[in-house]
Amino acid sequence: MRILFVTAHKYLPQMRGGLQSSTHELCLALMQRGHKVAVLAGLMPDGPFAVKCRVKMKFNQLAGCQVARETGLSYPVWYAWHPWEAVARVTAKEKPDLIIVLQYQSVRMALEALKTGIPILMQMADVNFHQHGGAFEALGNVPCVANSHFTAKKYRDAYGVCPTVIYPLVNPARYKTTITKANITFINPHPQKGSHIAIEVARLCPEIPFAFYEAWPLSPEERAELSHKLAKLPNVALHPPRQDMRKVYAQCGVLLAPSVCEEAYGRVATEAQINGIPVIGSTRGGLPEAIGPGGIQLDPDQPVGDWAEATRRLWRDEARYAALSAAALQHAQRKEINFDHQLAAWERVITGNR
Repeated sequence: MRILFVTAHKYLPQMRGGLQSSTHELCLALMQRGHKVAVLAGLMPDGPFAVKCRVKMKFNQLAGCQVARETGLSYPVWYAWHPWEAVARVTAKEKPDLIIVLQYQSVRMALEALKTGIPILMQMADVNFHQHGGAFEALGNVPCVANSHFTAKKYRDAYGVCPTVIYPLVNPARYKTTITKANITFINPHPQKGSHIAIEVARLCPEIPFAFYEAWPLSPEERAELSHKLAKLPNVALHPPRQDMRKVYAQCGVLLAPSVCEEAYGRVATEAQINGIPVIGSTRGGLPEAIGPGGIQLDPDQPVGDWAEATRRLWRDEARYAALSAAALQHAQRKEINFDHQLAAWERVITGNR
């Protein structure tokens, strides 16, 4: 089967996040099952990769639409400044049997996909309805997949749809490692991910080493503020994004996930728990589904002292750590997050056998 994933969001290698990681792993897994996959995504204007794409766009205009085709991820990825304008052109080139519409400007992308006459599937991985780029009701009766029960309920309550729930695909082989418990790790120091909480926890726990890893791009103002605050914290090391997350989790003893936004799921929790790493995370959105019994859940509106105390206790209390580590490992082995089970669920959906 030929499958085209479309999104207005930015994609690898320019941006790393849950959407990008989950889509990439799904593409690789589907390819191993004999399917042909391709992705259409947005493009950031800055950086060496953007320059490379600009050059390609000059020689690869499809009916006046500027797109750049890359194959460095083992499957074709088409990048465009305005991906919705490229849906028809890329579809004509890739000739998919199914178009899977991903998050961000999803309705806008889906409406363009529907014009091709090819069946579409909506993959819901956020609850930012204001970023749909159109009225969801305009799509009519289309099949949907949600990345958590939280996300499914949000869409069911808002639009009356009944999505199939498939948690983000996480291939254990890409994350399993030997951990040294050298630090407490915070991935994606962005305001929406609760960076102010993580920073304050690190300040209140000066005896504990912390590692912050960038993921989403930061605005110049956000980066300046982060650098200013971290300059006062010698126990925090800030790292650039990592392609191989095993190197991150190898040093991680506890994962900190204090998101203030409504997370649709929170795949970093699963990535960590594959290694028996407990998570201290927020109760927002679908994150509790990802954390389960394998960690500690706190309301992001609680006093930050509560977060610091939970962090300090888990770091120091060997018995409590061992118990939560075992629970984290067991939670990562549940059927719903099993790689083969998830891939089979995806194949049932894409072939219409829900």
